Amino acid sequence: MVRFVDVPGMQRWVRMTGLEAAITGIAAAIEADFLRWPEFDKSARVANHSEVGVIELMPISDDRTYAFKFVNGHPGNPARGLQTVTAFGVLADVASGYPTLWTEMTILTALRTAATSALVARVLAPQGASTMAMIGTGSQSEFQALAFRAMLGIDRLRIWDTDPAAMDAFERNIRPLGFDVVRAQSAEEAVQGAEIITTCTADKAYATILTDDMVGKGVHVNAIGGDCPGKTELDPRILRRSDIFVEYPPQTRVEGEIQQLAADHPVTEFWRVLRGDAPGRTSAEEVTVFDSVGFALEDFSALRYLADAIEGTDVYQDVDLIADPVDPKDLFALVADAAAVSAHI
Repeated sequence: MVRFVDVPGMQRWVRMTGLEAAITGIAAAIEADFLRWPEFDKSARVANHSEVGVIELMPISDDRTYAFKFVNGHPGNPARGLQTVTAFGVLADVASGYPTLWTEMTILTALRTAATSALVARVLAPQGASTMAMIGTGSQSEFQALAFRAMLGIDRLRIWDTDPAAMDAFERNIRPLGFDVVRAQSAEEAVQGAEIITTCTADKAYATILTDDMVGKGVHVNAIGGDCPGKTELDPRILRRSDIFVEYPPQTRVEGEIQQLAADHPVTEFWRVLRGDAPGRTSAEEVTVFDSVGFALEDFSALRYLADAIEGTDVYQDVDLIADPVDPKDLFALVADAAAVSAHI
């Protein structure tokens, strides 16, 4: 039997745990796994692109546990009443190859993405940062806001989106939670006075959400929107004068903001900063960019954290997903009766 967490089960778990507690717990799991980065068998995600979106498989394992996530990204989906991003994930036992957990990951991905952003910002953002600009207020935005408050104490937000309805929804969801929100009239206005800038847009095209003149000294840019070839958000001049931090360079150079730069442009892998092998922020005036595209290690961490957290709860059900004949060498026994019926037709 395999533990299965469906959407109602995930909702129950989040209510039981609390959103901010879930985010900080996942962040701690991600940090712990980044610290043992060399132990993982890693690869860039396998992506199938179409004119309207991308479908991806994101695998990773250590010597005990294998994980993968199936995820899509279709920016045109909301016009059809569908979500831009959906996902599910699996944990499996390396020793047997048997899956141990199967779960929805649309909600869980939003939690782990926010947890990763805030974990990185806690290391790279300027000391005493109190205000974050959010360019793009879609499905990820509330999770990002909660993560930055839980992990950095930031509760002042300056927001802008090309879709007024998206800003309406964000304010409706976030203001009752105690945030101070300023609704800007442009991206340029939104970034004024912000020490952290989060860009999270879904356009599947080269775009310039932040121009060079919009990013002053000492700012940390949390660029989480770029996640496929041909999709960017930042003016490349920002990148050339910044210190850039990434998850897994072979994937980021294809999908991230740095696809705009030379293949040998220097970047720093974030795990090296956590382990003390590379510097993070080195001065108050430095501009840091987290060129995040989402990496399978973060899903692995979120899945293993969830697997432990749901133990002994009612948020999952056991599903008979794996064929299990009495004789493991006699799979046919499970369908022999069907063969007998066919023989008499």
